[in-house]
Amino acid sequence: MSAPKKPEKILVLGPAWVGDMVLAQSLFKTLKANRPNCIIDVAAPAWTLPLLERMPEVSGKIALPFKHGELAFWQRITFGRSLKQAGYTQAIILTNSFKSALLPWAAGIKKRTSFLGEMRYGLINDIRPLDKTTLKKTVERFVFLGLNANEALPKNIPNPQLITDAQTAFVTLAKLGIQSSQDKILGLCPGAEYGEAKRWPTEYYAEVANDAIKKGWQVWLFGSDKDIPVTNQINQLTQNRCVDFGGKTKLGEAIDLMSLCDTVVSNDSGLMHVAAALDKKLVAIFGSSNPYHTPPMSEKAVIEYLSLSCSPCFQRTCKFSDDSKKLACLIKINPTNIIRQLK
Repeated sequence: MSAPKKPEKILVLGPAWVGDMVLAQSLFKTLKANRPNCIIDVAAPAWTLPLLERMPEVSGKIALPFKHGELAFWQRITFGRSLKQAGYTQAIILTNSFKSALLPWAAGIKKRTSFLGEMRYGLINDIRPLDKTTLKKTVERFVFLGLNANEALPKNIPNPQLITDAQTAFVTLAKLGIQSSQDKILGLCPGAEYGEAKRWPTEYYAEVANDAIKKGWQVWLFGSDKDIPVTNQINQLTQNRCVDFGGKTKLGEAIDLMSLCDTVVSNDSGLMHVAAALDKKLVAIFGSSNPYHTPPMSEKAVIEYLSLSCSPCFQRTCKFSDDSKKLACLIKINPTNIIRQLK
């Protein structure tokens, strides 16, 4: 009687952006569907680990110690060598940089799958062709790397689906001295780390918030430390009637709190993808970015996008100085349109 076959053990080198890590769950789901016994470990920056903890497909979460953007060549080699005994049968690298391919190569993982990226011959030995005309979406590219060579992309890609704990959310509310409400809750995500060309105007968010409050909703403002000026301004424009979580919660806490919301309005940001993965009613506002490239993966999501002649430009700041054109892709999305969607 032959010994049972050892399960495949896959190391995924994950992305650094929150939104991309949410989309990566579609890859993890695909791997589990096609190879039910596989074990998936994910190595990624430490700030993405709260997301991985809410993905049941992921077994091991490995926090990478490298600073954003730094090569840290020998540090990556040393870290990779420390994983040699882990028994990985395949590495899937979701980013295209040279440095991201160093670690699985140093770990001696025999099959290293990715797109060629930054001339990574040798570091990547299972090079997949990147045809941007057929793989238009980020999520399609991620899932494609999890398929066998020459295997066609599945017609239906599974949506990300984060697992949350409502009790943990109530503990966070108590810690912040906020009473849980029986009212409907509208979550607003007015930040976008990428830049101003992704941020719908704060006064527009305030108009949506005031309308919701008038109708008996509670309004929660979500954002990181960098978004504090924005959430503060919105709250001031509503006579401080919102619950402002800007800079007060860690990512994991924000995810659990958002699970209590009925509806979310968000810029194209990581939190937009979180809301979609929580299966919330979602209004997603796109400015300089492309909703056909990184759309929210949810049937409950409605996209607001004007598709102007200058869009998508993918710029962090608007190239126009003329007031009639500057940030027109966002300013011309009227708050009444968003309020109408909330109905």
